[in-house]
Amino acid sequence: MKIPDRRIELFTGNGTGTSTGTDTDTGTDTGTDSERRFSGPATGDERSMLVAMLDAQRATLKLKCSGLGPELALRSVPPSSLSLLGLVRHLADVERRWFRAVLAGHDVELRFSSTDVPEGDFDGAGPEAVEESWAAWHAEVAFAEACVAEAPHLDIEGQDPWRGTVSLRWVLIHMIEEYARHNGHADLIRERIDGAVGV
Repeated sequence: MKIPDRRIELFTGNGTGTSTGTDTDTGTDTGTDSERRFSGPATGDERSMLVAMLDAQRATLKLKCSGLGPELALRSVPPSSLSLLGLVRHLADVERRWFRAVLAGHDVELRFSSTDVPEGDFDGAGPEAVEESWAAWHAEVAFAEACVAEAPHLDIEGQDPWRGTVSLRWVLIHMIEEYARHNGHADLIRERIDGAVGV
């Protein structure tokens, strides 16, 4: 069976050129990350494949945001509060919840959302919050990666008010789904900002 090559480089500036170099806000090597994202194992043990797929989804979010500064705060389509920066903040909170609070058992609050301000991740995503938001996302991803690396197996468990007892295996699957869903949003938001498209 012949499968067409559907890989498309991430374009910037109305789709007229490729992004190269290192993006200072995201820390992304935009010239090479696109090719590396899905180079993880397609066979082998479950843990390696789950971790590689989650890494690829995280890298996709960074690529969708690469080359942008204050524009990250631009909203998608009213009345939605969705923005690329809002997605970064939301996913920082999601990482923090599942890895730091649920699996590691730390007594911490979310960084951007709260009971009083449940949409704080999106509503607070103004241009002035770009640096703080990326720093938070990188910190939570680093903690999550360490948490997974130190776990003896995928069956370690934590307690969540919503789902009850959850395993590391479930959290990794859920995180892949969470990123994949929001990366679909990021596709459309980025194209609306400057015409950039890509996988």
